[in-house]
Amino acid sequence: MAISATQNYTTLRTDNWRVAPIITVIILGSFVIYATWRALENQYYLAEPYLSPFYSPLINPEWWPISPAILILWAPGLFRFTCYYYRKAYYRSFAGMPPACAVEGRSKESYSGESKFPLILQNLHRFFFYAASIVLIFLWYDAFKAFNFDGHYGVGVGSIILVLNVFLLSMYSLSCHSFRHLIGGKLNVFSSCPTRFTLWKGASSLNERHMLWAWVSLFGVCLTDLYIRLVATGVITDMRLV
Repeated sequence: MAISATQNYTTLRTDNWRVAPIITVIILGSFVIYATWRALENQYYLAEPYLSPFYSPLINPEWWPISPAILILWAPGLFRFTCYYYRKAYYRSFAGMPPACAVEGRSKESYSGESKFPLILQNLHRFFFYAASIVLIFLWYDAFKAFNFDGHYGVGVGSIILVLNVFLLSMYSLSCHSFRHLIGGKLNVFSSCPTRFTLWKGASSLNERHMLWAWVSLFGVCLTDLYIRLVATGVITDMRLV
């Protein structure tokens, strides 16, 4: 006999399966709130030579007086929102369809997959990957620039943080299914292109840890922005190591 977990959920599971979706709601919800606040704040994003990843590339405020983050964050934001892992995460945590394995979802309606509006828009994921990759190039530029202190080479805590941040974001992108498709898709015989096959195997290996890279890169980009904001507002002082 099925055990009723709540009014809406039915399952035979006896473990505390609610923990995972609740934690996901808290973390993803907090990230959306924080990123939205920072994008609308439109200040404290530059502490030379450090630039917040939310505002990269740096846009001249005379050309675009509104927060430049609005022009930037849509690409990495939609890339994450349509990510295969994040789809599973927020389908379960926010929509409860289903909230966990072997747990009945809220909706009793027939499921049509991602073949109808609005879920069909999830299929644009690979195009958001291309757009986010352009932003990633600028982030690497910012990471290298973070070692330039008034024309002289130096290393600060912020320099290391920016490099670590862009590394984590790169691992998240390189472990993406869209990247695997880009380098190994449409090949019927891998032996005809050994270089692409080697790259595909590497991306496939990274893809096994895609969930890990998704979470750590999410924390990384927020903490990087927070660090730069604290330095820009004078709350903390960036420590020079070299």
